[in-house]
Amino acid sequence: MSHRPPSGLAAVSAALLAMSRHLEVRDVLKTIVASARELLDAEYAALGVPDDHGGFAQFVVDGVSDEQWKAIGPLPRQHGILASMLHEAKPERLADVRKDPRFEGWPDAHPDMSDFLGLPIRDGEEIIGALFLANKRCPKPEGSCGFTAEDEELLAILAQHAAIALTNARLYERSRELTIAEERSRLAHELHDAVSQKLFSLRLTAQAATALVDRDPARAKGELQQVAALAAEAVDELRAAVVELRPAALDEDGLVATLRTQIQVLDRAHTARVTFESLGIRALPAAQEEALLRVSQEALHNALRHSGAEHVGVTLARHDSGTLLRITDDGGGFEPTAIRQAGRHLGLVSMRDRANGVGGRLTVESAPGKGTTIEMEVPGG
Repeated sequence: MSHRPPSGLAAVSAALLAMSRHLEVRDVLKTIVASARELLDAEYAALGVPDDHGGFAQFVVDGVSDEQWKAIGPLPRQHGILASMLHEAKPERLADVRKDPRFEGWPDAHPDMSDFLGLPIRDGEEIIGALFLANKRCPKPEGSCGFTAEDEELLAILAQHAAIALTNARLYERSRELTIAEERSRLAHELHDAVSQKLFSLRLTAQAATALVDRDPARAKGELQQVAALAAEAVDELRAAVVELRPAALDEDGLVATLRTQIQVLDRAHTARVTFESLGIRALPAAQEEALLRVSQEALHNALRHSGAEHVGVTLARHDSGTLLRITDDGGGFEPTAIRQAGRHLGLVSMRDRANGVGGRLTVESAPGKGTTIEMEVPGG
């Protein structure tokens, strides 16, 4: 590395620092890919994280536009050159990937690639990903690879640090998920204990009132007043528990960070690509933030479970004097009137109630084969 110019060392240092700043897995992956492409002056870069079913849980690219990526189609499977990175666990530097016997062709919209450099990302003995670069921007003599041994050495250093950054990000997200699960479990126990006791007392008092109605109406009246008092207490305790169920992440991180984290988790868990964009949002009142989060969760659930969408996009942006949440999918869509007539609301009633409850409004646009767009607008932000 001593013969690399100072600007190269500075670029490596900047890339490593950038990786260490991010805690969310998706952000780490994007930083690794962008850094590798810039450092090695490649036209394209990608990083794949394998799942347990012969595909990729995540596949992040740099150098390909969103429109191109959408046209390419579903995430690649672990076959051909990609598989060799993950299963043979050795670097691959090729003058023309298209001439390799393992090459199986591109999807129709895939950009054409020639010289290729790939490297596995290891955490100890486990391969947790693979980093790919293609089309070095340099003159290439006929039959030779633009990527050099020096490039391979540099990418190996980057991959070692990428493994650390990716592992740390996974541990961080896992700890957050465990904290949320433990908190919800605790609240569930408290809710069960408190409300169950009140309802048990309520039932016994109502039974006593029933037995006294005929032979002692005055005492029966007193018991019924006690029923009303116990019911009011149960309602108060239930409301208090529901307020406490406000997602902890909202208070700690705010709406934008909470949405980003949850959407990244959904993006990993589903075959559909789930994206998030935030534009100029300031802090909102707690009730509005929670309503926006709950509506986005309901809309995302519908899109990912029922629509068959390949891409679901969530945008949170300032709009006129308010804040606009938009969830759009390219799925099968539906006829809103037919859904209402069939008595299947897909959570739309609940979403509208949440929007109305914080002074906002909800609109739904959909048609069979045309996807669905749900918008919620609230004042402020």
